[in-house]
Amino acid sequence: MRHFEGYLDVPHSRARGTSHLYQQSWLPDDETRAALLLVHGLGEHSSRYEHVARHCTRHGFAIYTLDHYGHGKSDGHKGHVQKFSVYLDGVSALLDKIKQEQPGKPIFLVGHSMGGLIAATYLLDNQANFAGCVLSGPALKTDAAPPGIVLAFNRLLSILVPTAPVVQLDASAVSRDPEVVRAYVSDPLVFHGKYTSRLVSEMTATMRDTLARSADIRLPVMLLHGEDDALTSPAGSRELFENAGSEDKTLKIYTGLYHEVFNEPEQDQVLADMSDWLEAHLP
Repeated sequence: MRHFEGYLDVPHSRARGTSHLYQQSWLPDDETRAALLLVHGLGEHSSRYEHVARHCTRHGFAIYTLDHYGHGKSDGHKGHVQKFSVYLDGVSALLDKIKQEQPGKPIFLVGHSMGGLIAATYLLDNQANFAGCVLSGPALKTDAAPPGIVLAFNRLLSILVPTAPVVQLDASAVSRDPEVVRAYVSDPLVFHGKYTSRLVSEMTATMRDTLARSADIRLPVMLLHGEDDALTSPAGSRELFENAGSEDKTLKIYTGLYHEVFNEPEQDQVLADMSDWLEAHLP
């Protein structure tokens, strides 16, 4: 496995300025059969997927990923975003890089948690670029959603005080493996503070709008979700699966697993399920 890293300067389509985003890739030692554009989750960073890359490169897949705006080694306000489209801009820039470096190779989109939401949202208007999509614990619904009146207040707060800190993630819900949780809590590149009212408002609106348009997704899609995920609800994956317009769709709900199915004790099986599906969908 060969590793490369650098930065992408990404202009924003619906927000001000340009982001300087950390980007890295892992390539197979032998021929590349396809490329995976991997989109990480809220508060984490791309280097937490090195073990996923190690598995996938053994199967001939090149992995390209980046740290979102305000995440990991990229610039930006930690725990905050002005427009959700800023994350989509990063995906577009990375897709351009993959097309340049892997001309003619099929490209699959892989997203986890908020990265699953970003991926699903990006697909709505860009799916012709991909051979298929894998979503892991996508942030489409949450059982921990506050009452409607609280969400309405947060929408107002996001306009008046967009950087007000309002929500913090429960690290213990990441995985049943205590070593994974310890590494997550001690990782200086993981954001452990509260997320802002604007970010929460942008995510909530995007979750609603993306599920409402899920019938527009027509390419092959695979959904992976832990049954005991306390951060994102399996109900969101079920709804997307039921409503997606694709004739080729797969849903796997893993009994007893928490949020990060790639970091659970059963990760080898989950990774094998994903790579088997990817291989079956190579053009």
